Amino acid sequence: MLNKNVETFIGCAGEYADADIVLFGAPFDGTTSLKPGARFAPRAIRSESFGLETYSPYQDKDLEEISVFDSGDLELCFGNSARVLSDIEKRTDTIITDGKLPFMIGGEHLVTLGAVRAAVRRRSDTHIIHLDAHTDLRDDYLGEKLSHATVIRRCHEITGDGKIYQFGIRSGDRSEFLWSGSRTHMIMYGFEGLAGVIEALEGVPVYLTVDLDVLDPSAFPGTGTPEAGGVSFDALRRAVTDICRLCRVVGCDVCELSPTWDPSGISTAAAAKIIREMLLALNTRGKQRRL
Repeated sequence: MLNKNVETFIGCAGEYADADIVLFGAPFDGTTSLKPGARFAPRAIRSESFGLETYSPYQDKDLEEISVFDSGDLELCFGNSARVLSDIEKRTDTIITDGKLPFMIGGEHLVTLGAVRAAVRRRSDTHIIHLDAHTDLRDDYLGEKLSHATVIRRCHEITGDGKIYQFGIRSGDRSEFLWSGSRTHMIMYGFEGLAGVIEALEGVPVYLTVDLDVLDPSAFPGTGTPEAGGVSFDALRRAVTDICRLCRVVGCDVCELSPTWDPSGISTAAAAKIIREMLLALNTRGKQRRL
């Protein structure tokens, strides 16, 4: 049994025993390659969420009508990426074992690997939908295998070929694009073809990872590796809502907000709203998505 966090995401003060979805933060940015600060995202998002309404006019649903438990942030060791991933894997496994859906708030993108390890260990046929500006397919970054620049390559080593769908990609080393080939399904620049992927994955367990730098930095400057040319907020909102509503999502994360790089708070507000929409869309099928 996990303990309730003191400050929760708005509308997510349910009891653990009753909740179908469990939030937890992974405040880690130990491998960030440009601008650090993603470790502060979970706390900032919770605080900013109280500027939102619990009601979503997009979906005509309210967080007060569902049961989500916020277990707070993990206490992570910043000098040891392997230990960080192990702690995330354990927390994710606990949530899955208890028949609930894990929803992680990062942190840099490397944190995804720990959650994916737990999900795939339960179901080897788990597929990944990856929304991002960057390929994250390097074999190493400056000699380091565990990096936010290598996270999807490490995930591929777990899932195998053909189980990772990448959308919004617009940056990476040439070798990453060549390596992708038939190994991942890569859709560049936007979400074209997403509806077909969702249809093809009907009934298949899906892990959804959202790197918020998929957004154009003119709308989302608060990230460690901004990349011009991204999607609009509304395009991302529609995409994550469709995935969470129609796919059999068994775990998910939202990562790479770095709130200190956007003192206006616009980026944090956008992150909080994306999370609200995902939570409401995920609830539509409730316990059917358990592994």
